[in-house]
Amino acid sequence: MNSYKEQFMSEAIQLAVENVKSGNGGPFGAVIVKDGKIISRGVNMVTSSNDPTAHAEVVAIRNACKSLSSFQLDGCQIYSSCEPCPMCLGAIYWARPAKLYFAGSKKDAADIDFDDSFIYDEIKVSHEKRSIPTNHVCHKDALAPFIEWQKKEDKVEY
Repeated sequence: MNSYKEQFMSEAIQLAVENVKSGNGGPFGAVIVKDGKIISRGVNMVTSSNDPTAHAEVVAIRNACKSLSSFQLDGCQIYSSCEPCPMCLGAIYWARPAKLYFAGSKKDAADIDFDDSFIYDEIKVSHEKRSIPTNHVCHKDALAPFIEWQKKEDKVEY
């Protein structure tokens, strides 16, 4: 690994270690880099913020997008202390960074009881068989928001 990549990954890992020591959340950290500089940091804040979406990568993405005044991370790299979970991976793809690097694997996380394999499995299960009952409601106005979006001439596509 190039020395600058090693430096950025070390920062993500150190954030994760410090987060555990501080008691603010789980053992996960992330940094977002643009033009060779860290523009955002994030740590897992699920328990300290009572927000199940406050994973390190999501926190870092929110901070970076605010800093860049953009909903996309064009030209950025994300360094995560661990392989992203399904939610974070989805957020990363929506943010569209240039690259993603991670240190620990999802197996490493599962070995300490951060196992997200059940989410990957649930995605494949039909709605009616999921562990959280999921039902499609056929509402007469279900397509109204989509119709309005299609008609909108000044929309910002993403």
